[in-house]
Amino acid sequence: MLKKVFTSVCICAFFVSIIFTNCNNTSKTTPTINDTIPKTETKEIGIKGSFSNQTTITFDSSIIKSFLDSFPKFKVFEKDISSFYKGRKYAYAWYDEKGMIEPADNLFNRIQNISEEGLPDIVPYKSAFVALMEAAVGTDSIAPILELMLTSQYFAYAKKVWQGLDEKQTLAMDWFLPRKKITSQQLLDSMLSGKNLLENSPVFKQYNLLKDYLKKYNLIKSKGNLAIIKGDKKAYQLNDSSETVGAIRERLFLLGDITENNQSNKFDKALFNGVKNLEQRLGYKEDGIVNATLFTELNYPIDKRIEQILVNMERSRWVPVQLKSDYLLVNIPEYKLHVYEHDSLAFKMNVVVGKDQNQTVIFNGDMKYVVFSPYWNIPASILKKETLPAIKRNPNYLAQHNMEWNGGNVRQKPGPNNSLGLVKFLFPNTHSIYLHDSPAKSLFNEDKRAFSHGCIRLAEPKKLAQYLLRNDPNWNETKITVAMNKKVEQYVTLKATVPVFIAYFTAWVDRQGKLNLRNDVYKRDSRLAKMILENPGL
Repeated sequence: MLKKVFTSVCICAFFVSIIFTNCNNTSKTTPTINDTIPKTETKEIGIKGSFSNQTTITFDSSIIKSFLDSFPKFKVFEKDISSFYKGRKYAYAWYDEKGMIEPADNLFNRIQNISEEGLPDIVPYKSAFVALMEAAVGTDSIAPILELMLTSQYFAYAKKVWQGLDEKQTLAMDWFLPRKKITSQQLLDSMLSGKNLLENSPVFKQYNLLKDYLKKYNLIKSKGNLAIIKGDKKAYQLNDSSETVGAIRERLFLLGDITENNQSNKFDKALFNGVKNLEQRLGYKEDGIVNATLFTELNYPIDKRIEQILVNMERSRWVPVQLKSDYLLVNIPEYKLHVYEHDSLAFKMNVVVGKDQNQTVIFNGDMKYVVFSPYWNIPASILKKETLPAIKRNPNYLAQHNMEWNGGNVRQKPGPNNSLGLVKFLFPNTHSIYLHDSPAKSLFNEDKRAFSHGCIRLAEPKKLAQYLLRNDPNWNETKITVAMNKKVEQYVTLKATVPVFIAYFTAWVDRQGKLNLRNDVYKRDSRLAKMILENPGL
């Protein structure tokens, strides 16, 4: 029978996470509040059912080598497959005394619908796999080739769906955050435990939330391209009447921003609230007015929205395991800092990030120091391009800007007009990135806030200082205020370091279940989408 199955397979054809310098390149615990970026969580993402626990039906170990010779792409898993079956004493895992068990069909269905995972339908030896599964329908016979095909496909599926692109590829995308790793040992432990597959593997909650929206947006796409909404004036607001208003209402109903389409062409209160909901999801001021910017968002191609969801599902594959400690998270496209305590949001604030030519780096570090009334040591790039030419044009430039020579460099002295404001927060890193105050307060009111040379400016720096020093008896709000305005630089070492993550997500689902979308400020999404499509999977 083994020979017969090998022959049929061959006929069918042979296929799855500062240095203390400046930007160069560039009290009581606050109550928990709702957030836009949900906390990192683990969730059981298993293939339903468990392996057969039978021990009497076995196969000869030499079959593994014969199988891998016929399906060489799976040789990358040879050690894993051998370890798995050796641990089972070569007992069949996908069969029991009655034939193939249910998890085999569950795995097959997952692989058949791999596009639902936001991935191209590229499965190793797919035609052979399909043929073997179809041949098994209605029979209780045992096929060793199908047994090994299922195990190999499991490893391939896990690698592609839950691990994602190779770490070298993510580094090429300038993603320097630590990758979640699903090791072969984790997979084997899950398999050998007899529990649901991948039950113990770390999975970022966002992945499955985005996957649900991928289905919704694919359903919208299946009904045809969305018509372009054209207006006959610049903006529409409450109480306006127009056929365009009716088209806006229909689009918001389709996107889920309103729950009912009453077919009215009048801009009523329900539509007003729906527009505000859309603005909130997209990161705009919630004024309920449909202007030119919002028209652009309403007419954004559905294919591009799907791509946006796909690439952020991929980024979710890279996210490390859940954090139990306090930590800070900056999401660059959102222009927000999220402060977490015991993995629950304490508060959040607006930030300014690097402009496109001085991009803020995606990485992580450990916050160690708070520096009150800091000097600004002007980076070499800014000194060469901006400061020195200004000094040549104006001999009084240094005095006018509260600057001084410091050896062969120039620095700005502490004070309210210092470019770093009244406080900065250091987490030593090779990218020379840190968080700091800013005298340019008006920028925090802009919808899009990519204005810096790479560092991250904070809208409420004093609030962060109070939070970081909340457990230090030497500091309270009054002392912090004095230190920020003393005009004498003062370093404070935190009693415990705090992890800082600088991330890049242009799509996520918030705690209210709403799909949030942001502009791809650094033009990264399309490049990542191309890498996903070109990824062979093994």
